[in-house]
Amino acid sequence: MTTIADRQVQDSGHSAPTTHAKLAQWVEEVAALTKPDRVYWVDGSQEENDRLTAQLVEAGTLIKLNEEKFPGSFAAFSDPSDVARVEEQTFICSVNERDAGFTNNWMEPNEMKAKLNGLFDGAMRGRTMYVIPFVMGHLDAEDPKFGVEITDSEYVVASMRIMARIGTDVLRKLEEKQSFFVPALHSVGAPLEAGQADVPWPCNPEKWIVHFPEERSIVSYGSGYGGNALLGKKCFALRIASVMARDEGWLAEHMLILKLTSPEGKDYHVAAAFPSACGKTNLALLDPTIEGWKVETLGDDIAWMRVGANGELRAVNPEAGLFGVAPGTGWSTNPNAMRAIEKGNSVFTNVALTDDGGVWWEGMTDETPAHLTDWLGNDWTPESDRPAAHPNSRFCTPIAQIDMLSDEYNDPQGVKIDAILFGGRRKTTVPLVTQARSWTSGVFMGSTLSSETTAAAAGQVGLVRRDPMAMLPFIGYDAGDYLNHWDSIRSHLAEDQLPQIFLVNWFRRTSEGGFAWPGFGENSRVLKWAIERLEGKADAVDTPIGFVPAAGSLDIKGLDLSEDEVAEATHVDVDEWRAELPGIEEWFARFGDSLPASLRTELDELTARLGR
Repeated sequence: MTTIADRQVQDSGHSAPTTHAKLAQWVEEVAALTKPDRVYWVDGSQEENDRLTAQLVEAGTLIKLNEEKFPGSFAAFSDPSDVARVEEQTFICSVNERDAGFTNNWMEPNEMKAKLNGLFDGAMRGRTMYVIPFVMGHLDAEDPKFGVEITDSEYVVASMRIMARIGTDVLRKLEEKQSFFVPALHSVGAPLEAGQADVPWPCNPEKWIVHFPEERSIVSYGSGYGGNALLGKKCFALRIASVMARDEGWLAEHMLILKLTSPEGKDYHVAAAFPSACGKTNLALLDPTIEGWKVETLGDDIAWMRVGANGELRAVNPEAGLFGVAPGTGWSTNPNAMRAIEKGNSVFTNVALTDDGGVWWEGMTDETPAHLTDWLGNDWTPESDRPAAHPNSRFCTPIAQIDMLSDEYNDPQGVKIDAILFGGRRKTTVPLVTQARSWTSGVFMGSTLSSETTAAAAGQVGLVRRDPMAMLPFIGYDAGDYLNHWDSIRSHLAEDQLPQIFLVNWFRRTSEGGFAWPGFGENSRVLKWAIERLEGKADAVDTPIGFVPAAGSLDIKGLDLSEDEVAEATHVDVDEWRAELPGIEEWFARFGDSLPASLRTELDELTARLGR
C-alpha cells in the first residue's frame, strides 16, 4: 500500500511530510478510510494558491474577477442547497448528554462515530485529500492553538489561507513543540467514480457538523460552505475553544475587538458581542464622528480573552481574515470594510457579477447597476423580483488589508480589555446604553441578551429571542456551565483591572416608529460616554436596570438631535421592564439546576427594584 509520505513525494516532490507521529498516523488513518486518489500537504505559498485557484477556475468553481477592479480575487457560486450554516445538523457529542445542554443537539459519541465512519468510507474517492496545518492566533504565542484540517475541497484550502495562518511554518512549529492539535476532518461527501464528471460545487444533501469536546475534534460532512467547512472558524475558534477555555480558565467569545484613542492620547480597548444583524462589523470598523477620537480595529468576529499577569483581561483575535456578510456592507455604511475589499486578494461567494468583471450586492453602492448576473447565474435588473446576491453571500478578505488595523493585532499577548459591550436589536424596553452595576450584573445582561425577529427571518415578527453573549449557536458545552464560567472569571481579575460591562441597543424606536438613534459612526458617541464613565467624568442616572446617561452627559455636539430625543433613546420604562420579567423567568427556567445562583439573585434583585 502507498504510504502518506510516498503520496506526498509523487504529488508535489516534497520530502516526507512530517515528523509529528500522531499527525502522520491520523492522516494515514483518514486516507485509508476516505480513499482519495492523492494526498497533498498544503504549504500556504502564493505559488500553491495560484495553482489551486487556477484549477478551481478551470473546474467552474471560481470565476476570476477583473484584475483592475479586484486584483487577485475570485467569485464562487455554491449549490443552492448549500448556502449557510446548518444549525439543525450541528452536534456537540459530549460523553454525557447533560454536558451538551439544552442549546445544542446531542448524540452519543460512539453512535455518531459509527454514522460518520459509514459516510466517510470512500468519501474522497476520485479527489485530492488536502492536509492544512493551521494555527488560531499567533504562531509565537505562549500557548499556540494548532489545528489540522483535512479536506477534499480546493475552495476550502483557498479560503482557509485567508482566514487562518496555515502551511509549512505552522507545521514546523507543530513538530518543534510536538504540540497537541485539533483534528478537523471535512469532506464535501461527493466521491467520483472513474470517468465521472465533477460539478462546480460538489456537496451532499446529507450534512453533519459534529464536535467531540472531550477529544477536541471536529468532523464535517456534506457541505462546502462557510462555517460548515472552514473549520478553524466557528467550529474550532468558538465551539471547541469554548470548552478549552472553560478547562484552562479563559474565554472564547463571539466578539469584535476595537481600540479607541481619546483626544488626550489615552488608549482603551473594547470587546463587543452582538447577534447577527445587530451592527457588529460596522462597529468593529467604525469611523468616529466626534472630533479628536480615533478608532482602530483588531477583529470583527471572535475574541480569545485570557487573564494577564497583572489580573487584567487580555484579548487576541485568533483569525487572519474577514468572512463577512456582503449585503448591507457598503460605501455609505462601512467604507473601511469596502476599502479592504477593494484591495483584492478576496474570495466572494454567492454575490452578483457586474458586466465589467466585478461583484455587487445589495447595499454595496447607493446606485444599483442596470444589469447584473445574479448568484444563480441569471440575468438581473433593478426590476427583478428577487435579490441579486444571496442574503447570506460573503466576502473573504485578509484582515491585513484593513487600513485601520491596529498594530497591536500582531501582539501575541493581545490587548487589555477596558470595557465589554453586549448588544441586541430591540424596538422598545432596552435603552441606547446602560452600564452594569457590577461584573455579575453585566453577566446577567449578557445572559439575557435578546433581539426581536424581523421580517427578513422566517416565523413571527417581533418575537424576542434570547442569545446569551451572542453565543447561542456556538457554546460548545452546557449553557449554564458557560454562564458559571463567565461569573467565575471575576475571581481571577484584579479589582482595578476589571472591565466595565455595558448593554447597548442601536435599534430602539421612537413613539413615531423611527430610529431613536442615528447609529453607524454616531455610535462613537456612546463609546465616548462609556470611556468617560471609566474615567469618572460622565454623569449617569441610577435606574432599576443600571446606569444610563444623565442629561447632557452624552456628546451630541453637531448632531441633529435634541436633549429630549436623547432622553427618549435612553429612557428606562419601568412598566416595559416589568413586562420583560416573565420572559426572563421563562428563559432562566430552561437552564434548570445549571443556572448560576448569582444570576437568579440578580433577577430577584431586579424584580424588587422594579417594584413587582
